[in-house]
Amino acid sequence: MAHSFVEACNSEEEAFLSFARANRDNVVLLIDTYDTEAGAAKVVKLAPKLASEGITIRAVRLDSGDLAEHARRVRQILDAGGLGDVQIVASGNLDEYELHRLVQQKCAPIDSFGVGTRVLTSADVPYLDCVYKLQEYAGQPRFKRSEGKATWPGRKQVYRSLDVRGRMAGDAVTLEGDIRPGEPLLEAVMQNGHRLAGPSSLSEIRTRIATQLAQLPEALLSLETSERPYGVLIAEPLQKLTKGL
Repeated sequence: MAHSFVEACNSEEEAFLSFARANRDNVVLLIDTYDTEAGAAKVVKLAPKLASEGITIRAVRLDSGDLAEHARRVRQILDAGGLGDVQIVASGNLDEYELHRLVQQKCAPIDSFGVGTRVLTSADVPYLDCVYKLQEYAGQPRFKRSEGKATWPGRKQVYRSLDVRGRMAGDAVTLEGDIRPGEPLLEAVMQNGHRLAGPSSLSEIRTRIATQLAQLPEALLSLETSERPYGVLIAEPLQKLTKGL
């Protein structure tokens, strides 16, 4: 439900009724277009009418202001109106830091969050500074030596080690063909302009991501510190190749 939909209707009540009747199985009403607490009171007033039509309000959504404080007030209004089963959804430029803050406020009765813009755009680090650099050509290793931008030459492989709990313990960057303990992370996906394998299914992608998230060490999961200790070893064969060029 969008604010523009509410504004396009002659009243907030009309917007709520029209939206609920058009989305009977998934009624989540946006209540902060004009006045959040007044919007919650209108939901309480309209709930019996919708119920008589077989429509249940699943949740209300807050999208602006002090989300924790509004959630507390809205929860009181809904509960007092007999709508204890109606959930509260919070949205509005949320990122991982704001989610962490709201979750820590255990007295904020927010049941779920809607995250949009900042899933697609990292607001605190808005770009990833990486670029393609040639490391091998015609079977010969190549590398860049310029100050502050030197690269490691040759065709490589990265091996990841896990600790006894199955968490990431460190990576070793080495030359292709130098077999090391751990899981090899790099594999060819294209050759001579052609894909070497078909795309993964959605279920395969979900499983892979869930597995990799479960492997993240606790130090990388914390939002409380800017330090991210994680060991990356440059293996001896790669160091020798670099020194010899």
